[in-house]
Amino acid sequence: MVAHIISVAPIGFDGSIIEVESDAKKGLPTIQIVGMGNKAIDEAKERVRSAISNSLLEFPSKKITINLAPAELPKDGAHFDLPIALSILVSSGQLHQEEVNKAVYAGELALDGALRPIRGSINIAETAKNAGYERVYLPKQNAEQACLIEDIEVIGISTLKELFLHLKKETIAHPHSVSNIREIHADHAGPKLDDIHGQDTAKRALTIATAGRHNILLNGPPGAGKTMLAKTLVGLLPDLTASEKIATTKLHSIAGEVDGEIITRRPFRSPHHTSSRIALTGGGTKPKPGEISLAHLGVLFLDELPEYARGTLEALRQPLEDKEISIARAGGRITYPADFMLVATMNPCPCGHYGDPTKECSCTSTQLLSYQKRLSGPLLDRIDMILNVSRISNDSLINTNILNYSQHHDAIRDISSATKSQFNRYSRSDKYNSSLSSNEVSRHLSLSNEVRTLLLAATEKLNLSARSYFKIIKVARTIADLDGDADILPRHVSEALQYRANISQS
Repeated sequence: MVAHIISVAPIGFDGSIIEVESDAKKGLPTIQIVGMGNKAIDEAKERVRSAISNSLLEFPSKKITINLAPAELPKDGAHFDLPIALSILVSSGQLHQEEVNKAVYAGELALDGALRPIRGSINIAETAKNAGYERVYLPKQNAEQACLIEDIEVIGISTLKELFLHLKKETIAHPHSVSNIREIHADHAGPKLDDIHGQDTAKRALTIATAGRHNILLNGPPGAGKTMLAKTLVGLLPDLTASEKIATTKLHSIAGEVDGEIITRRPFRSPHHTSSRIALTGGGTKPKPGEISLAHLGVLFLDELPEYARGTLEALRQPLEDKEISIARAGGRITYPADFMLVATMNPCPCGHYGDPTKECSCTSTQLLSYQKRLSGPLLDRIDMILNVSRISNDSLINTNILNYSQHHDAIRDISSATKSQFNRYSRSDKYNSSLSSNEVSRHLSLSNEVRTLLLAATEKLNLSARSYFKIIKVARTIADLDGDADILPRHVSEALQYRANISQS
């Protein structure tokens, strides 16, 4: 008798149904696994043998052949341990085929038969649901994540023996309850807007950028508060929606950064400038999400932008435009989402004091030119806003007034109002002004003759590209949303042009 057990192979951001077949015949007692499995799957033979024996079940003394179909699809991961063990139990007659039908199984087995947590549990549950299966059996630690996928029964199992008794209906393992989900809430102990003295223009720019999810670059001398301004975004961004929780948690689960919890706050990723291109964009022998994908639906913060390798920065150009990253390797092509808000900081020169009225710059013209050329024009063209942040006098830093965080709360209120305006305009909860294409700008955003005249004059004077032209319109639309105006007015365009003029001067 050939046993058939259904499992899933997580592949990138998606998954594929895998049929685990087992055939037990008379012969020298051996296990052979075929079907393009990697080393971890080959080693499953010993784990499965010990797990079955230590669960007080019988391991058949026969020649066992395990096939992972489709055979041409490469398979990776120890989560095939459980379906392999079940297929052996079915082919040996200890379980009946009808007892394991209409379900998907995945889990890594310990030698004593316990189930260990695995990666990609959301991929497994989502693929099983899309394939029409009624329930999925996973390690108990992964059941919480899998419960994010609706309309499929998720049953968490602790041991192989527990699952065996459940399938035999001797004991009942109940489906995991959604109310038992543990969620990871971001620490709100970060800086608030009111913690930053002065810098009202920078606070306004950050509010605009957050409301429309615009990319922003803060340029200024050391100690001006650029990094602190960027970190206030942790408290300004709203919680993730239900569908966004699935995407974010799935990515972090694939990367192995969460064990079973649910991420509810938007990610804030801050990779060091020594990070490699693969660490930033993703990849490797077994392609995993990089920092830009782990920042999906959140913020990617690059401190001291020119210090990053030029090749690493240039790799950001395509994801900034397409909101996804495609990783091509010899084994195939994998696409991960990368819809992040880029927030970067930089000094005006290597010493940091170029243009500072109080400190003299010690850089030569060659050093200054070389430093500024580290950022290419095409990369800067993809940044919506550049703001020059000036140093604050020391006298203003000794302000002892009691803070009630009114600025921060007002910013959150305005951002929430602007976000609702965008959702109503585009009839989508995942569409922001910054993500509009040129066709969508023409369809959704109407411009008066006065605004068109101002835009035309500005683009000719600043010699702006077509991409910059549309970015000005999108930033102006966000400013209008923050101000509660139904139409884009000349003053909105004028304010948006201030940030674009900084880009043309960089």
